Amino acid sequence: MTALGVLLGAGAGLGVALIALGIRGVESRRQTDKVTRVRVERHTLRLAIAVCAAVLVGAVTGWPVAALLAAAACWGVPALFTESKAQTATIARVEAVAGWAEMLRDTMAGAAGLEQAIAATAAVAPLPIRRDVATLAARLERQRLGPALRAFADDVADPTCDLVVAALLLAAEHQASRLGELLGTLATTARDQATMRLRVEAGRARTRTSVKLIVGITLGLALFLAVLNHGYLAPYGSGVGQLVLLLVGGLFAAAFTWLAKMTRPAEPARFLAVQLTAPEARR
Repeated sequence: MTALGVLLGAGAGLGVALIALGIRGVESRRQTDKVTRVRVERHTLRLAIAVCAAVLVGAVTGWPVAALLAAAACWGVPALFTESKAQTATIARVEAVAGWAEMLRDTMAGAAGLEQAIAATAAVAPLPIRRDVATLAARLERQRLGPALRAFADDVADPTCDLVVAALLLAAEHQASRLGELLGTLATTARDQATMRLRVEAGRARTRTSVKLIVGITLGLALFLAVLNHGYLAPYGSGVGQLVLLLVGGLFAAAFTWLAKMTRPAEPARFLAVQLTAPEARR
């Protein structure tokens, strides 16, 4: 019992520390990729909540398997409610890239160079990528165009943006002709892709709602039995009962993971995911 108390106390302390770290944010000099940094912060907060849930359930029930399942539920369930928001943000980013490509095309049509066009569109770029375009314009004041564009592609971290950046790199490094026409074509393709994703998301929304309903009913039933009818779960308190509970919980976790995977579209791979080296960053 003393060992269990020490373990629960250590877990509580770790949970509090992870919550503080998740709220404060992870700042690392080596993590220059904005998307990676945000993902680490979000996962750190989820891990902290999972640890706290495991400590609480373990202290109330005294069952290590119940604590493990509570941690797994707190880790995996939030992803079901944030997936639709992530897809909406992705679609908005694709449309923003299309709008920015059209801005560059129209600005360059007025006899402006590529760097001048980027600087001119920094303040009026579509909102989802406005900060990234402003960062690109600031980089151009101290870097060459090629490294700055590649860093911009890493900031946006979107395959559609990679296509636009590739066209700009070809124009900057190989003097590609008819850049305006190419940007217009890429903008049209990006808008078609966004429209297609909207149609797919409309179909996936029904499946996502069904998954949330199944998960909510299952977790609600488990909480009802644990709080109001604890005697029904008493057989799980033995060693064999803990093994059976682990097996049942594993089956439910596998089923929920499979259902969640059905609602998650496959993302195309990026082809400009190249981090700047230290010498390039100083140029």
